[in-house]
Amino acid sequence: MGSSQTPWLKKRFYQVKIKSLGIANLKELGQLMGQLQRQAFRKAYGKIWDLTMAEVSSEAIASLAQYYDQPLSCFTFGDFQLTPTVEEFEEIPGCPLGGRKPYLFSGFYPSLARISKIVKISTQELDCGKQVENGVVGVPRKCLEAKARVLASQDEWAPFMDILALLIFEVVLFPNVDGLVDRAVIDAFLTFYDRKESPVVAILADLYDTFD
Repeated sequence: MGSSQTPWLKKRFYQVKIKSLGIANLKELGQLMGQLQRQAFRKAYGKIWDLTMAEVSSEAIASLAQYYDQPLSCFTFGDFQLTPTVEEFEEIPGCPLGGRKPYLFSGFYPSLARISKIVKISTQELDCGKQVENGVVGVPRKCLEAKARVLASQDEWAPFMDILALLIFEVVLFPNVDGLVDRAVIDAFLTFYDRKESPVVAILADLYDTFD
């Protein structure tokens, strides 16, 4: 009689590279704020600065990636499955959808003039300082960090908080090119700043895209 035993299937192990976000400067900038400024920042931008203080375990992320089921777009653990949801991701940055529209890229990048008014850097200076990395156009992060420090020293807290939020969008929420605040990130930030469109759905989609 032939054996009916099911052959053992070896699970594939995925090599996962976890890159550091480089948030030391963000922590330093955030700590320049006093209690009143932190309350104002949270009211305007939710809990996104808290994300810079979160402990991240590269080992845990690499281990979790081994359980990602690409065809089903979920994490499979034996006989049960876990799927990140919009409701869970609303709590992480503290930006509930509520009656807000989800952020969707319009297909057009914002002009330098729009961001210039917010970060208090002239359009000419932004244009001269912009860089191109791997075909991606953006503003050097160090330029915005330096401007934020100047604004803090002058007690110009409103534009300081806007720059800090933009930097968190670039470093934590939508990381792309190291050291460069690219136009896609600026667009996501401006739609939140101008129309309060929630970035939660875009963040969740970015997570799935990363694991895929």
